[in-house]
Amino acid sequence: MARRSCTLLAVVLAVGWFAPARAADEAAIGAQVYRDLVRKGVLVDASPWYAVLNQIGSKIAAVANAQYAYPFRFILVSDKNPNAFAVPGGNIYVTVPMMTFVKTKEELAGVLCHEVAHDIHHDVPQLNRKAQTTNVVAAGLAVLIGGGNNQSLNAILGAGAHLQGLHYARGVEENADTAGARICAQANYNPWGMVWLFASFSKANAGGTFEMLSDHPNDSHRISRLERLFAAEPNTFARFNRNRSSGAPIPVLASLRSQFGDAKPAAPAKRPGY
Repeated sequence: MARRSCTLLAVVLAVGWFAPARAADEAAIGAQVYRDLVRKGVLVDASPWYAVLNQIGSKIAAVANAQYAYPFRFILVSDKNPNAFAVPGGNIYVTVPMMTFVKTKEELAGVLCHEVAHDIHHDVPQLNRKAQTTNVVAAGLAVLIGGGNNQSLNAILGAGAHLQGLHYARGVEENADTAGARICAQANYNPWGMVWLFASFSKANAGGTFEMLSDHPNDSHRISRLERLFAAEPNTFARFNRNRSSGAPIPVLASLRSQFGDAKPAAPAKRPGY
C-alpha cells in the first residue's frame, strides 16, 4: 500500500513471489510466510492497536470473506515504515507505524480494503506468472538478436523486462484501489479515506518517485482515478462525504490502552500449516 521502501515486505514477497501459482497453494504460501515472520520475530502478538484493527477489520472481512476461499485475518508486524501487505491465504499484515500514520478510521479501512482486494484478485500468483513470462521473453530476444554474452544488450533487455514488470504491478495496484473502494462502501466505511491517505503520503514523500520507475502509481494519479470512479458510480459512492473533517479520528495509544488493555489479534481460522 505504502510508497516507501520496506525491507520486511521485500523478504515476505521473496517467499510468495516464486511460489507455485495454483490457487490451491495459496494457503500453503500464507502459512509459510507466517512461519517465516514468527521465526524473524517481527509479529506483534499483543498491542492496544489491535482494538482498532480488529474492530475495522471484522467489518471489512464480513464483506470480503464471501469473495475469497479463506477468511481474512489482520496481523500487526514491527517495521520502521508505514506499510501493509497481503499474503495469499487471507493474512493481511499491517506495520505498527501505519497505525500511527493514518489519522482516521476511514483511512485505515481504506488500507485494509485495498489489501484484501489483492488476495481476492489472486495478485501474487498472477504476477508470478506474468513475471516468469516477461523474463522468458527477454532471454529469448537476447539470443535472437545476438545478445548472448553481450552484457550491455542483456542489461538493456533486463531493464525492459523490469519496467514491464513494474507496469504489471502498477496495474494491480490500481485494480486493488478500485475494488478496495467498493469493498469499503459495502462495509459502510467512507472510501474517501483512501484519497485522504494518498494525500498524506504525497505530502510526507514530497518529490516522490517517477511513476515509470515505481511499482505503484504515483499518489496524485491514484487520487484522480478514485475521484473519477466515485463520480462514475453515484449509486455506490454519492452518499459519502469527501471532506476529511468528517472522518472518525483514531484514539491515541494511551487512550486505547486504558480502554482495552493490551489487545491481541483476532483468533486465526484453522488452515493447513498453522
